[in-house]
Amino acid sequence: MDDSAATNGMLNSQNLAYVEQLYAAFLRDPASVPDDWRRYFTGMATHDAFVENPKLTPTFRRHSVFSPPGCDGRHVTDCGKVAEAAVRQERVDKLVRAYRVRGHMVAQIDPLGIPRPPMPELDPAYYGFTEADLDRRVAQTTVHYRGHPTLRQLIEHLRATYCRSIGVQFMHMDDLQVRTWLQERMEPTENRTDLTVAEQIRILTRLTDAVIFEEFIQRKYLGAKTFSLEGAESLIPLLDLLIEKAGEQGLEQIVIGMAHRGRLNVLANIMGKSAKEIFLEFEDPDPELHIGRGDVKYHLGYARSWTTSTGNTVRLSLCFNPSHLEFVNPVALGRMRANQDRAGDLKRERGMCVLIHGEAAFAGEGIVQETLNLSRLPGYTTGGSLHIIVNNQIGFTTPPSEGRSTTYASDVARMLQAPVFHVNGEDPEAVAQVVRLAMEYRAEFRSDVVIDMYCYRRRGHNEGDEPMFTQPLLYQAIEKRKSVREGYLEHLLKLGGITREQADEIAVRRREHLERELAAARSEVYDAMRPRSFLEELWSEYQGGPEHLVKEVPTGVPRERLAALLESLARLPEGFHPHPTVARHLEHRRQMARGERPLDWAAGEALAFATLATEGTRVRLSGQDSCRGTFSHRHAVIYDMTDGRPYTPLQHLDPQQVPVEIFNSPLSEAGVLGFEYGYSLDYPDALVLWEAQFGDFANAAQVIIDEFVTSAEGKWNYLSGLVLLLPHGYEGQGPEHSSARLERYLELAAEDNIQVVVPSTPAQMFHVLRRQVLRQWRKPLVVITPKSLLRHPRAVSSLDELATGTFQRILPDTQIHNGAVRRVLLCTGKIYYELLEGRERLERHDVAIVRLEQLYPLPEEVLSAGLARYADGTPVFWVQEEPENMGAWRYLRVRFGRRLIGRLPFSGIYRPASASTATGSASSHKMEQRQLIDRAFGDGIEED
Repeated sequence: MDDSAATNGMLNSQNLAYVEQLYAAFLRDPASVPDDWRRYFTGMATHDAFVENPKLTPTFRRHSVFSPPGCDGRHVTDCGKVAEAAVRQERVDKLVRAYRVRGHMVAQIDPLGIPRPPMPELDPAYYGFTEADLDRRVAQTTVHYRGHPTLRQLIEHLRATYCRSIGVQFMHMDDLQVRTWLQERMEPTENRTDLTVAEQIRILTRLTDAVIFEEFIQRKYLGAKTFSLEGAESLIPLLDLLIEKAGEQGLEQIVIGMAHRGRLNVLANIMGKSAKEIFLEFEDPDPELHIGRGDVKYHLGYARSWTTSTGNTVRLSLCFNPSHLEFVNPVALGRMRANQDRAGDLKRERGMCVLIHGEAAFAGEGIVQETLNLSRLPGYTTGGSLHIIVNNQIGFTTPPSEGRSTTYASDVARMLQAPVFHVNGEDPEAVAQVVRLAMEYRAEFRSDVVIDMYCYRRRGHNEGDEPMFTQPLLYQAIEKRKSVREGYLEHLLKLGGITREQADEIAVRRREHLERELAAARSEVYDAMRPRSFLEELWSEYQGGPEHLVKEVPTGVPRERLAALLESLARLPEGFHPHPTVARHLEHRRQMARGERPLDWAAGEALAFATLATEGTRVRLSGQDSCRGTFSHRHAVIYDMTDGRPYTPLQHLDPQQVPVEIFNSPLSEAGVLGFEYGYSLDYPDALVLWEAQFGDFANAAQVIIDEFVTSAEGKWNYLSGLVLLLPHGYEGQGPEHSSARLERYLELAAEDNIQVVVPSTPAQMFHVLRRQVLRQWRKPLVVITPKSLLRHPRAVSSLDELATGTFQRILPDTQIHNGAVRRVLLCTGKIYYELLEGRERLERHDVAIVRLEQLYPLPEEVLSAGLARYADGTPVFWVQEEPENMGAWRYLRVRFGRRLIGRLPFSGIYRPASASTATGSASSHKMEQRQLIDRAFGDGIEED
């Protein structure tokens, strides 16, 4: 509304709404509104005349506020004043909103003081205010302010709240309740916290711990890589305050994920790892102790119990972490979810994740987005995580201008409509305010929250790196800066809460303690540092190591119980209307229960889940479309065709059963596999499975597979029983839907670190899944699962095979008389059935077909026993669908050479070596497959 409209006494709906709000406040308390409005409303109360005004709401017509005598033309001046004041207040409200929305853009959050461009929206002149207007009183009905401020006072209040050492992004959030909640906690205090002297000294002590630790390490181990926290030491008091607040809120456990920068400091000053242990790792006197094993000191995890100042106990667990930044995030979330599920904390109230990020990685690594996306999904939520970005304002040598396209490193977190608190890391009291507010927000709304702590990196990327090469001006400025401890100490000295002597005494005590720890480390026997797992108590009943030391267990289940469970799996609630195809699927289950139909693949898997759940083993499966199954075979969750309600028969088997959870995951591989891996770490007695939509989709999770799944036992003494289900089979579906890249897992296989199996029958699948949890041996299990075999008429099993059998590492050929065998075809998976059909078609009764169901671990005695019936010199051919450079061929050739078990000539039949896994032509695929089968039975095969 322009000034001419105001002087003409015109009112619009926007400023009328404001005046109505103002008048309601006047009726409650006349002193709550500005002087000019109070005089006006008081004056209106003396008029009795009423003129109908169609623009006014019933409230205002009733109180005659906007209908004083004269609004019919006799007293235009009064109406003009109302309109003019309304317009002025409307501009004030826009200015207030601008500070809430844009105040963070000029906040003093950078400890280096790099100037930030001004925001025109924060200038009163932008809204037409003059210098004279600044001293006029304004209404603060939407601002939390005590008293009746002038415009100048209101602006000062807003700048203090939103533009000092804390800048807050929260107005992007759609929920008005959330925005209001935050405003109510920030504006009355100007976003500051009043600390007691004791609290200030605690912060100073924590800063001293952090600074002295870094100085000591740099002095005693000059040039050693530590990935120092220098420049970001406020992280230590931040975590200290966070844990104390967690204890107040009743949290019992915190799982922490972080990268390597600052980890040694966190280990020493938060996690409680003794400095002696850390120094022993620097000394590293025994070169034979960790041959081929272990990890660098700044990747290691730890656990402890923290007793807060109020007497509460919080269990802390810092996850081990590889150098691949941010990939620990979903692992930490999975661990927390497992702990919540174990404790029955379905409201997600008693534990939380704290994820500490670097700013370059938070903006640059896609795993961050995948992790954030899990936060509110039913199968993955943990009740909200606290994200702390240690913002060094540089990634190795790359400045933000070259490392991201966003204003802030934290901008990806806005996808969650999470509040982001940007804070100056050199203002520890601002850090304290942000921690308290963030923790209160998370407790109130059970949602993620982000702290973006601006600091700097005093040294290069590591201690051997020279940052002046690439950032000379930046590091000239950094060299001149005193530590955050010194800056905060000066602040406290001015307040008089502590003396310089007291502060020095804190530092002296810390240095003396570190000197004692170093002396002990250099005098003690290194055997005390032999690898150990910090999950020892949880894992006390389980073991790793070589498979041959493991006691085998029976995995069969009585036939009667299997039949009863099949009946339960086919039972639906009364009045439930499944899809007709699903109804036939359920009828087939009933026929299987009666012994009228053999078990298909889905039935074998479902019975493995059902038997385990009714025996007390929790089952958790997640993956893309896993509820139905990519190939419409599982139907673990059934939907009513009339109202869409879901029903999961596996959850209704027995009143005493434990949960069976099957989740459709988001379209994410690395994030979800990382989560399930983390879940398996803290739930060793559960069957935890991740399913790829197609086997080679696991390519997108290769970091999790390489750095966690296959190597964690060797690096960190971590055990896991995670199961990977990877659909595989050459069926003419093209390069990306044929191969699970079996060769990659076999290349990673060593020291019995994983299991790789290719079951070819439902019974084998049933037994291998049960074996996975019934044995005390815990190793990740890679299952190459079928596609076309899911419905293959010959890929079936009987109830008896589930009742009496066990998982067989090698399946011999029982159809061919041993004495007649002139050739042995050794294979695995789907190709077996095609070879079987080829033998029958060609009537080649002199060829045996043997299935190798477990490719790793593969003791020679297992293979020897499986081939014992064949005479010395009988040629054995490994047959695979994959090209020569893929599949299991090269692994087997390296493992066994040209003679299998020393007496059988060994060669391979395969597609030619190829850069791509498979042809994209269906007809070419059929021709290649036919040629492969013909070669397997041909007489002129050349040994390679």
